[in-house]
Amino acid sequence: MKFKQDGAKPIYVQISEWIETEILSGAIPEDHKVFSQYQLAEMFNINPATAAKGLNLLADENILYKKRGLGMFVAPNAPQFILEKRKSQTMKNLVYELVLEAERLGVSETELINLIMEEKERQRGNQK
Repeated sequence: MKFKQDGAKPIYVQISEWIETEILSGAIPEDHKVFSQYQLAEMFNINPATAAKGLNLLADENILYKKRGLGMFVAPNAPQFILEKRKSQTMKNLVYELVLEAERLGVSETELINLIMEEKERQRGNQK
């Protein structure tokens, strides 16, 4: 994975989101150890302090927990927590931006809903 160095999101946030996605996909199950800051730094060619900041962000949100001397582990119920967090924060922000842009462009509510439905259908077709 490549991180967007020039993006609006800091790299440590991109790291935390990548780990969340790995948890959601089942690649890192509950109560399993996640990558260390040094492993992440080597994998993505970033500073270990940046990787640590991403890990600590997840620990602060109780998605990861620390075992002294052993590293960080996926908290029980982390996938459910991540889903709820993304629905309540990420999706609302995306919808807000989408509606704001639709207003700027004069896109009607019906047009916007149709665009969303068309994209959902396209995505379903790509998954088959």
